[in-house]
Amino acid sequence: MCPSVRTLSSLLLALCSAAASLAVQAQKSEADGTLATKLRTQAIAAEHGEGVARDPVLAATLYCQSARLGDAQSQYNLGWMHANGRGIARNDVAAAFFFHAAAEQGLEAARRMLQVVGGRTTEVPDCMRPPAVSPPAVVSPPSVNYEVIAPRKIFELVMQLAPQFKVEPQLALAIIAAESNFNSLALSPKNAQGLMQLIPETSQRFKVKNAFDPAQNIRGGLTYLRWLLAYFEGDVALVAAAYNAGEGKVERYRGVPPYLETRAYVQKILKAVGGAPAHPFDATVTRPSPTMAQIRLP
Repeated sequence: MCPSVRTLSSLLLALCSAAASLAVQAQKSEADGTLATKLRTQAIAAEHGEGVARDPVLAATLYCQSARLGDAQSQYNLGWMHANGRGIARNDVAAAFFFHAAAEQGLEAARRMLQVVGGRTTEVPDCMRPPAVSPPAVVSPPSVNYEVIAPRKIFELVMQLAPQFKVEPQLALAIIAAESNFNSLALSPKNAQGLMQLIPETSQRFKVKNAFDPAQNIRGGLTYLRWLLAYFEGDVALVAAAYNAGEGKVERYRGVPPYLETRAYVQKILKAVGGAPAHPFDATVTRPSPTMAQIRLP
């Protein structure tokens, strides 16, 4: 039987809405990258007095604003200023923080500098803490209708299984879309497998025997999401960041890690899920992260 004109129109509208949402997300990610680059350029000028009065304190401030957006070069440059006391007080602990962030994004020079100033640190510089943001007055609706764009079998599996794990289906579907684009045979260079891109350690942790089996993979991913929701007390941004970068990184950086990739990932999930930034969670699953009190500091 051929689909009706109304059905085709609804499908086209949903696909267009999804495409528009992805375009907005891409634009925000691109805007963050553009702003980070602009801030870095201004910081370099202030650090070296190129066309403006030399002002290392202003340079450090601008570098840190760019570093918070995930710019690896700004993280390295600010680490260098701290390591050498260039216009600001020498601080090897702060230098290690910024070099480590840049190294985790692939900057080889930062890895070398860590051998000079020491390894990772749990201290987060004040300037890397995001400003306090008031909750939105109007809750935005989900930006993607996965019932239209997701494969029917996968959509139905999620709708059936997610409530059993007390995870909202829209969040689970957003994670699947971001991780594998609904490809049950997806395999990443880091050996993340299946729909929800479970690494072997996660599969073993949540008793998934075949990560390429859609039902097993979704159950494993939902189990992990349920755990993350309890661990980060329902904060969707932190849960998404942990799913992308690992809960340890969220704890070390006291929030969303300053990586361009992770920041874009979190924005994509938040946009797709819509609604409030908090998700109901089962506090009996696990104790909350011991860093939650520090993460919530303004």
